[in-house]
Amino acid sequence: MRKLSYYIALTIDGFIAAPDGSYDFYPLSEEVVGFMAADFPETLPTTLRRALGIDEAPNRRYDTVVMGRGTYEPALKDGITSPYAHLRQIVFSRSLGESPDPAVEVVSGDPVALVRELKREEGLDIYLCGGADFAGQLIEEIDELVIKSYPIVAGAGIPLFRAEFAPRSFVPTDSRSFENGTVVTTYTRKR
Repeated sequence: MRKLSYYIALTIDGFIAAPDGSYDFYPLSEEVVGFMAADFPETLPTTLRRALGIDEAPNRRYDTVVMGRGTYEPALKDGITSPYAHLRQIVFSRSLGESPDPAVEVVSGDPVALVRELKREEGLDIYLCGGADFAGQLIEEIDELVIKSYPIVAGAGIPLFRAEFAPRSFVPTDSRSFENGTVVTTYTRKR
């Protein structure tokens, strides 16, 4: 059975983005980008993969990406209709209507039901790209968290999840630290 993995950047005070949705304040280093390109190449948008010369890199962990419209919207504003062309792309939106690109599937139905269906399919795992509302809807389906924790305190912003209070247990299974203070930790849901 495939896993749903929420792979996301996070400030040390728990925010994935600024209040306006921007996330350009994260301090990227050559070392962290190299790690992402080697270990999580499919999580890099297609344009960045091309810029790094890894556009032909095989998908190591994921073959499908699911995201909410708020996560998809910045690419659309930049004229990018297929941000993860190397993956099967599914955008959940009740307002987008028809997909602007044949490579992107727009779904308006129940995200939990579709993710459960995707998990039963053959293939690599499923990359949950965000955001907080969408992750909150899927919280019970998330099998793994891959948190890139950056040494930044934002003070306010968009949280990791928007969900009702209901503690859920995860176990750390891997961690890697980088010179710029970034720590990437993988957590597996404790069932």
